[in-house]
Amino acid sequence: MVKLPFGIDINNLIDDLKIFSWEAADILLSYSNILKNSSKRKDLIKNLDHDNPVTIADLKVNKLIINRIKEKYNDINWEILSEENAKNKLVKSNINADWVWVIDPLDGTKDFIQGTSNYAMHIALNFKKKPIIGVVLIPEKDELWFAYGERVWCEKRDGSIIKPNLSKNKTLKDMILVTSKNHRNETLKNLIQKINFSEVKVMGSIGCKIASIVRGESDIYICLSLPGKSSPKDWDFAAPEAILKASGGAITNLANEELTYGRLDFAQGGIIVASNSIETHEKLCLEIKKIIQNYELYPLRD
Repeated sequence: MVKLPFGIDINNLIDDLKIFSWEAADILLSYSNILKNSSKRKDLIKNLDHDNPVTIADLKVNKLIINRIKEKYNDINWEILSEENAKNKLVKSNINADWVWVIDPLDGTKDFIQGTSNYAMHIALNFKKKPIIGVVLIPEKDELWFAYGERVWCEKRDGSIIKPNLSKNKTLKDMILVTSKNHRNETLKNLIQKINFSEVKVMGSIGCKIASIVRGESDIYICLSLPGKSSPKDWDFAAPEAILKASGGAITNLANEELTYGRLDFAQGGIIVASNSIETHEKLCLEIKKIIQNYELYPLRD
């Protein structure tokens, strides 16, 4: 297991992250309730860009988490990368630093605006561009998922603990797919139709989708970004990856290669597959690749 920076105790850090996260939950739940009032909706939405909407809740949680980390650990040599600051070019993070916090203050902003419960907050601590700590907060479910190394658990606000419970389904035809509510393109729809999963669940937020796999409510998630179009970013995947891998699942690109963090554009493009078992993951990727090739659904590299 990777050693944390000198002077950092993992138990104290986790306790602090719990405090920061539940503070964030209060903010998100408060604004979620306000958004249900149509007369106040416009006041809370700062940017209605189709691909990247922003609300006051995004900005307030972003500020909260960054300030809390800086206040508590101002003498530690680590960088902070967040979705909102990267969008607005407010912070020039050294993405090549050994230690980088990767934060998404509100994953699933479209769902948040639409009034669904499928939104989350992500906090990851990356070491040499690999997530070693992951936090996924799902306020509407009162769930706070943690991963550190091979340790993984979920806490409720009252302190009760939920353990991962991944399903045993091994083949695509037996699997329940969880897919995006707002980010499905026609190519992905065609692929899903060709695979013929046992069930398809629609859900916002990558964090929520990965948590559904870890709970055993679904088995597999496929993210397909079209060339030249928008794609998820580092902050969408870093924390969920830590949670899923510590639970015994796997997440890779279609070639079964680990995700790469720290690119200049932070993009996680192409096809990404997350599944319920590291043991069967490579086989699933190969089967999906074969279907794509047979029907010429997507331009794959050799």
